Amino acid sequence: MRYRYNGYSDNNDGHGNDDNCHGEQRHVHELLGSVRIAEPQEEPHNHRFATVTDEAIPFGPNDHVHEVAFRTDFFDNHFHVFRGRTGGAIPVGNRHVHFIESVTSLNDGHRHEFEAATMINNPIGEDCRINL
Repeated sequence: MRYRYNGYSDNNDGHGNDDNCHGEQRHVHELLGSVRIAEPQEEPHNHRFATVTDEAIPFGPNDHVHEVAFRTDFFDNHFHVFRGRTGGAIPVGNRHVHFIESVTSLNDGHRHEFEAATMINNPIGEDCRINL
């Protein structure tokens, strides 16, 4: 059985894809953080999350964004989910990061706000420039 996910197909042999460096995952970022405290008067708590973004999505003439999805850890028998997009690339040296600011799903009668920056893509690897 073959799968297709966000522009990548496991049908390829890992060597013939013209728009990646080495037939590997092309361009993703790690993202981790904590949501802001909710229910400060009743039951103050927050949650943590960790994920990897989807592949780069071209945005404008020279930029890109990433889809993000995560499920937080549990607190008092509930968790929250999020699905959305990062902002555009923010230069950091000869690499870049992305910023995201949003709110989680409504669970257990509340939501959590959060903001986070991705980690640098492949910080110790070759500088694999993709054509977006």
